[in-house]
Amino acid sequence: MSTVVRLPQRSEVAPSDTWDLTLLYKTEADWETDFAEFESLIDGYDQFKGKLGDDAATLAACLKFDGELERLGEKLGNYAFLRMAEDQTNGDYQKLMARLQNVATRAGEAGSYIRPEIMEIDDAKLAQLMQAPELELYQLMIERLTRYKKYTLTEGEEQLLAMQGEMAGATSKIFRQLHDADLKFGTLADENGDEIELTPSTFSQFLVSPQRDIRKAAFHQFYEQFTAHENTLAATLAGSIQKDVYYAKARGYDGALHQALYGDNVPQSVYDNLIAAVRKNLPALYKYYDLRKRKMGLDEIHHYDTYVPILSDIEIEHTWEQAVEVVAQSLAPLGEDYVSVLRKGLSGRWCDRYPNAGKQSGAFSAGCFDSEPYILMNYKPKVLNDVFTLTHEAGHSMHSYNSVKHQPFEYYSYTIFVAEVASTFNEQLLTRHMLENAKDDRLKAYLINNEIDSIRGTIIRQTMFAEFEKITHEMCESGQPLTVETFKEVYAGLLRDYFGPDFVIDDELSLECLRIPHFYRAFYVYKYATGLSASIALSQKVLNGGKGDLDNYLSFLRSGCSKYPLDLLRDAGVDLESPEPVDMALSQFSDLVEQLDQLL
Repeated sequence: MSTVVRLPQRSEVAPSDTWDLTLLYKTEADWETDFAEFESLIDGYDQFKGKLGDDAATLAACLKFDGELERLGEKLGNYAFLRMAEDQTNGDYQKLMARLQNVATRAGEAGSYIRPEIMEIDDAKLAQLMQAPELELYQLMIERLTRYKKYTLTEGEEQLLAMQGEMAGATSKIFRQLHDADLKFGTLADENGDEIELTPSTFSQFLVSPQRDIRKAAFHQFYEQFTAHENTLAATLAGSIQKDVYYAKARGYDGALHQALYGDNVPQSVYDNLIAAVRKNLPALYKYYDLRKRKMGLDEIHHYDTYVPILSDIEIEHTWEQAVEVVAQSLAPLGEDYVSVLRKGLSGRWCDRYPNAGKQSGAFSAGCFDSEPYILMNYKPKVLNDVFTLTHEAGHSMHSYNSVKHQPFEYYSYTIFVAEVASTFNEQLLTRHMLENAKDDRLKAYLINNEIDSIRGTIIRQTMFAEFEKITHEMCESGQPLTVETFKEVYAGLLRDYFGPDFVIDDELSLECLRIPHFYRAFYVYKYATGLSASIALSQKVLNGGKGDLDNYLSFLRSGCSKYPLDLLRDAGVDLESPEPVDMALSQFSDLVEQLDQLL
């Protein structure tokens, strides 16, 4: 008979295993005091309205006021968010967040004139104002804002676009409700004979089952629902793509991709180079699938055979303390200052360590300018991947820690484009450390298999997604219909290209494109691929280079968003406008496949 494991209630968790939010607010009464101040300050926006072009002092005072209010709101929001993450069933924390969101919306409305007023200042007048010393801090902020001037419409047109916001988000909301709530996938027996509900969350757990009949059954049962609702799902995806194309066209961008890349100042060549480089290196992926098929003793390989570790019987256990130590040891190349700060944080109260009833699933790093770089984990000692998750989130937290220490509030928060570099960099160093200390070839093979699948999932798979987004948006822009059949046709073609001639592609897999949430936030996934490519290149420089390479990387961690992402990475030592970083990452992938073949 199977044993039912009950998660502890939040009140039953030892404080030493939780994060210490008293560093944000000692009591909720203190939060209430700041909340009241935040609300009372909103009317302060009125004193600057209509006057931003008058003189530099007024413009600087407005931006200072706006930044201080945003900083206070960020602190309040960080506390409420982290409290909710501890226990999502706690109604008091839900109320905190709801109250803050309501007041923050009012603050956003009160300050909404700032951006258009600055846009309306004559270029010559703005250039004159920017010479004033009181605006020195805001130079980059204003430069980034005014880049959008040519894509900003008249006040009335902007108001019309703003009024469409809720309507524009309808397709994403419908998809989420259908995918996460209304679609029912039934139950399935796991390896222990327990009936487990099949959901989008548990689907991935079934795919790593060592029993092939369970993986196969889960795959076909899961996709039955997508087949049954394919027309609705295709309509919502088409609507989301049409929305992207509409807004890009309305504002005068060259296309939806151009609009998506513009904020980070990334040329389309970066996107196109990524796709070209991955396609050029696909033969190494085909070789890996052949290796998987041979080593797993399969007559043919299907999608549901690609997630389970080839050596699925290996178990490696790390207590929390052991995980912290192995992470700290692996990051020794980054220097004593980095490691000592991180070890103290992970051993102390930065982290909310273990699962409890009602706690948010997964893991994240979420601090603010006035807090520790907190980490939420749901750590399980017998799951090796959780050690990698810990060093991943620690990478984000140390990126935040260093940016807060070295940047003003206005420029400390780094963009998504560079966020994944620091986190996956840490994973690279952890893999190297564990390989160097592996006691036998089977463990080495297991770790190499894990690294191969990481590159495959983060660079190759996300690039296939990115290519799908590019093709379908271009279809919409040229007036081609977006239907179930056209989506399936495009996606099936990509599957054939990316999985190779000896891979069996089940008919249902062409519907995978209808279940990817990222597609409702278009042209985002390519950043995962460029981020890991950059981190592989930078980790090699730090491990094999001199002090200058280390200093460049640590400087990158301190830089926040003080430059555009490509410039930050170029200063660190990697140029993503060149195909070289992606080629280097995929060359490493190919080498790892060779090593795995020899070890097995």
